[in-house]
Amino acid sequence: MANFKLNVNGKTHNIDVDPSTPILWVLRDHLNLVGTKFGCGIAQCGACSIHLNSMAVRSCQLPVASVGNGNITTIEGLSENGDHPVQKAWIENDVPQCGYCQSGQIMQAASLLNSNPNPTDEEIESAMDGNLCRCGTYIRIKKAIKRAVKS
Repeated sequence: MANFKLNVNGKTHNIDVDPSTPILWVLRDHLNLVGTKFGCGIAQCGACSIHLNSMAVRSCQLPVASVGNGNITTIEGLSENGDHPVQKAWIENDVPQCGYCQSGQIMQAASLLNSNPNPTDEEIESAMDGNLCRCGTYIRIKKAIKRAVKS
């Protein structure tokens, strides 16, 4: 066990965990931030996407020891009232069906728009390519991202 000082959603947390513990489990089990989902466990589906220093990363394979002094943002910290442009566009375009992948999808889309505020269709498709939606709402996801650009 080791002690880690983590900055999550703008708050500092001291956590005693094994250094190899994926940050996903630190968030869910130690900080009770359960919006980030466990999907595949091998960083291939995107359900566990969070921001580390404003960049989308897969938290299921990211050891807590590798976070260092980085700033972590989860879906709970993306906006205080659920009013981030991507979140609003998701609702306006009725994106979710089952909803399981949505926090990861939203975090990936927000990261894209943070680095590229006016992406082309190809750039949206490329950035979102690794985030899987078992319900197949990809057309609505793309439409919501384009809507968020206009916000």
